[in-house]
Amino acid sequence: MTLTQGSCAEGFESVREALELQLASREELGASVCVTVDGEPVVDIWGGHTDTARTTPWDRDTIVNVFSITKTMTALSALLLVDRGLLDLDEKVAHYWPEFAANGKADVEIRHLLAHTSGVSGWDRPIELADIYDHDAAVARLAGQAPWWEPGTASGYHALNYGHLIGEVIRRVDGRTLGRFFAEELAGPLDADFHIGTGPEHFDRIAPLVPPPALEFDLSTLDQDSILVKTLTSPLLDYERTADPQWRQAEIGAVNGHGNARSIARLQSIVSGCGVLDGRTWLSTETVDAIFREQADGVDLGILTPLRFGIGYGLPHAQTAPAVPDGKVCWWAGVGGSFVVNDLDRGITFAYAMNKMAPGLIGSDRADAYLNATFEAVA
Repeated sequence: MTLTQGSCAEGFESVREALELQLASREELGASVCVTVDGEPVVDIWGGHTDTARTTPWDRDTIVNVFSITKTMTALSALLLVDRGLLDLDEKVAHYWPEFAANGKADVEIRHLLAHTSGVSGWDRPIELADIYDHDAAVARLAGQAPWWEPGTASGYHALNYGHLIGEVIRRVDGRTLGRFFAEELAGPLDADFHIGTGPEHFDRIAPLVPPPALEFDLSTLDQDSILVKTLTSPLLDYERTADPQWRQAEIGAVNGHGNARSIARLQSIVSGCGVLDGRTWLSTETVDAIFREQADGVDLGILTPLRFGIGYGLPHAQTAPAVPDGKVCWWAGVGGSFVVNDLDRGITFAYAMNKMAPGLIGSDRADAYLNATFEAVA
């Protein structure tokens, strides 16, 4: 019995087999996997169900909240402005957003925002999740607060506020909100079904998320003033709220993008194609190369995980992301397991989106299985 639908080019059958194995074992509920080579899909498969009762199939156009994969779309949006000469990675944030200079942030640069090294990895308390739906109020708070560590000295994962920070810069430079800019400059022209701010007309296609098991440790037992606790609880991400219309429709460029593997791979193929897709140059070689300017390498202050960051993306790390190949490669993951890898050496983009969340903050055994099958196929 075939458990997946979609196309799989000769030589990539192992990717389909890997997904079918996870579906058959019920480790996977519903998911999509897409692999492009030189911008063309060689794997575009999906299977399983959108509901835990397994009554509603995961269809070709099912979309899902992919959490921090959204950050790669936010970064790509900013890189478009960099390429157009409208945004300088080494310029002060306050040059574009004067209010941001307050409380010791005058020297924070654009690259610091994109690489999670700005010192502003969350909001000062008190802050509730619903408070970040109001972009104007949320960014005003970020502009007014002091950094939690010396900017530029280390990464501290900008878990929920990455899109607020970069989105406000985009708005100051371009005039459009992040969600509108992304839709009009990237998703629309590329016919990519990915949304930062998802309208009600798409709600019936969204696969509800199945939260992971509870954390093995209790954050309340840790130092409440630590960067880790403040980053992860200011505010606390409540997975149950991701089904709320208010969450879906807000433009939260760090974590509430909705799409599937096909749309993720389509958009990110700009990067794996060294800036060229469909015969159009979206980014210059110089701008793409900037992604690989290492900004931080060490234990991240926000999630206490070893990470290497370039501009807007993670760089290969054998310990934290063992299935990501070395080379001119950039990647990122969404909490629960969603994953994207851009391999510029081979012209490959890998993307995976699912609704049953795995434990942990970065990756999953399932994501690794699909990644391994993909890169073994092209070895």
